[in-house]
Amino acid sequence: MKNIALILASGSGSRCDLDYPKQFVEIDGKTILELSIDVFEHNSLVDEIIIVTNLDYLSKVSTMTEKYSKVSKVVAGGKTRRESSYNGVFSIYEDEANVLIHDAARPLVTDKIITDCIFALNEYKAVCTAINSTDTIFLVDGEENITDIPKRTYCRRAQTPQCFKLSLIKEAHNCAKGDINCSVTDDCGLILEYTVEKIHIIEGDEDNIKVTYKDDIDFIRTRLRK
Repeated sequence: MKNIALILASGSGSRCDLDYPKQFVEIDGKTILELSIDVFEHNSLVDEIIIVTNLDYLSKVSTMTEKYSKVSKVVAGGKTRRESSYNGVFSIYEDEANVLIHDAARPLVTDKIITDCIFALNEYKAVCTAINSTDTIFLVDGEENITDIPKRTYCRRAQTPQCFKLSLIKEAHNCAKGDINCSVTDDCGLILEYTVEKIHIIEGDEDNIKVTYKDDIDFIRTRLRK
């Protein structure tokens, strides 16, 4: 069975105060997108990589990824993360596969995380990378009043990859597409909402952050140089 990495690179740079998508920020000669691709390209268990990007950047990303032997296609994303994931997932024509859905803006994902996810898919149909929460988590209402404080023992901070059997994530996406009231934004949410499958947690890494703000770029640069 193929192990296929689906890298979502349709984000913007608005919260980083950029006038172009954050995945194209260069750090020591490589874009954040290339740094993310590198880890999957060099993992011996990954068979194929698919990139999902903004329609306006299809040509740019296609040219940028020509040097990668495992990148099989570059797909146009949608208006939301869920739409981009849908487009990527349904560009896969295998009867079954292991699909690792990863944010391009997490360039510090490790080889170990990828390997652990793939091995876990031998036993589970749905797997998510996450780390323990060291902070207390508040649940709030629409007026910013605390409604509940869950025990930290049961709280995890989600990361990516989020990984699934292809048939399962396609089923969940199809159900969501037919639900006009669907408000789910990520793939694990789809599995919880539209299937009965449990999602197994794989230990992530504190450094596997998602670039969101300008300071995050400096963090990535510092970690890479170490």
